[in-house]
Amino acid sequence: MDNKDKVYVKFKDYNFHKALFKMEIVKNMEDYEIRDDDVFIVTYPKSGTIWTQQILSLIYFEDHRNRTENIPTMDRVPSLEYNIHNLDFANMPSPRIFTSHLPYYLVPKGLKDKKAKILYVYRNPKDVLISCFHFSNLMVILPSSNSIEKFMQNFLNGNMIGSCWFDHIKGWYEHRHDFNIMFISYEDMKKDLRSSVLKICSFLEKELSEEDVDAVVRQATFQNMKSDPLANYKYIIKHELGTRNDEGSFLRKGAVGDWKHHLTVDQSERFDKIFDMNMKNIPLKFIWNINEE
Repeated sequence: MDNKDKVYVKFKDYNFHKALFKMEIVKNMEDYEIRDDDVFIVTYPKSGTIWTQQILSLIYFEDHRNRTENIPTMDRVPSLEYNIHNLDFANMPSPRIFTSHLPYYLVPKGLKDKKAKILYVYRNPKDVLISCFHFSNLMVILPSSNSIEKFMQNFLNGNMIGSCWFDHIKGWYEHRHDFNIMFISYEDMKKDLRSSVLKICSFLEKELSEEDVDAVVRQATFQNMKSDPLANYKYIIKHELGTRNDEGSFLRKGAVGDWKHHLTVDQSERFDKIFDMNMKNIPLKFIWNINEE
């Protein structure tokens, strides 16, 4: 990424979005007061963040599940580091649920008490790359690109908002014993959403009736979320962040294996070599394609 195209600001070796970055928030992040029943959704960008926001909102909040309130998911489950709507986190009722793209070393130290829970959602990085590519071309606050090759190099080198995908997931996995954390893959959630919801409920120690689980699963399908303006950030991206076209949305395809339609064989093989070199000691399971017919 050329200097003129840089939209990020680096703080402690991590790239934040320059337009959304608030030094007073990030500088004091480590000392932020954590409650025992706080829950954090941690992801690298474009790895299922909004989807998981919706799932946890449906699990935790009956009014959201029953559609008897009108709170956007971004305000129901806000971003810890960006807090775009300047919510008063200290006075939010418990349980508080946050999203974060932060690396393990920048999150509040109180998370190491191992009482608050972290759900780390990861996605195969080729699909993350393609999702980031399309998202950058959609949002006016991000530099557009017509070269997947150049974009791939920036992604692999960590010249992105969110920095290096490999550093992010490796850092969290290698320090997993410092936190009360569960790893779940985007692809497993796509393959069997109900089983994933039950697994998440078990980790969060939330008991739901069969009827409530059915409601969570039904409302958290990709198509139902994409048609729900509260869940898909429709108003926010159009009127607050700005898009290059009226058809785009935060939720694009949600497919597994979309990278095959964009990367050449050579690009895919080069990506594989770098992936294998970086991830050889990380035993997480990665799914690169599933039949979604």
